[in-house]
Amino acid sequence: MNSKQTILDRELFTQALRHMGEEDLLYLNRMVVERLNLLAQAKSTVELAQFAEGDRVHFTASDGSIKHGVVLRLNKKTASVHTDEGQNWKVSPGLLRKTATR
Repeated sequence: MNSKQTILDRELFTQALRHMGEEDLLYLNRMVVERLNLLAQAKSTVELAQFAEGDRVHFTASDGSIKHGVVLRLNKKTASVHTDEGQNWKVSPGLLRKTATR
């Protein structure tokens, strides 16, 4: 679809939104949230597929420190990582990076 068609479709959609009642808007909201959740799950699945149990990885913790460890398990949305410091973390696959094997 070209950009001109996309702009026209968006304008038509915006016009339709202005005429919707509360019930229709709530239904549309549920549909949008479901679609966004599905897209996020698909992205997470693709990112998780890059890792396997036993992979050496590293990530940056919320305090800015870099944690190194091993993937213990791949969960539905996260990877369980056992760090070299003995801590267990559930980490989003988008934050993980593979590390060279020791």
